[in-house]
Amino acid sequence: MEEMYGLIGQMKVAEGKRGEVIAAMLAGTRDMPGNIAYMIAEDIEDPNSIWITEVWQTKTDHANSLNLPSVQEAIGEARAHITGFGTRVETKPVLRG
Repeated sequence: MEEMYGLIGQMKVAEGKRGEVIAAMLAGTRDMPGNIAYMIAEDIEDPNSIWITEVWQTKTDHANSLNLPSVQEAIGEARAHITGFGTRVETKPVLRG
């Protein structure tokens, strides 16, 4: 059986566009099959960065989510304001029982 999968990544955005990117990503990432948690956080020290923390039932669920129409639409809306990516870490989540 496939283990749970986690991903934590930093997204860099154009100056003054962080709110727009967050809104697009939140709108497009509802109801993703296999998703346990999807959290977007504003970087306190860098006003042009956000952090996305994801927990999935499996790595396959995460891969499949990238093909969902709602996710593709969110990426399309945000793409013009994304300037790059920083740290990206894959994790094996351990949840409290």
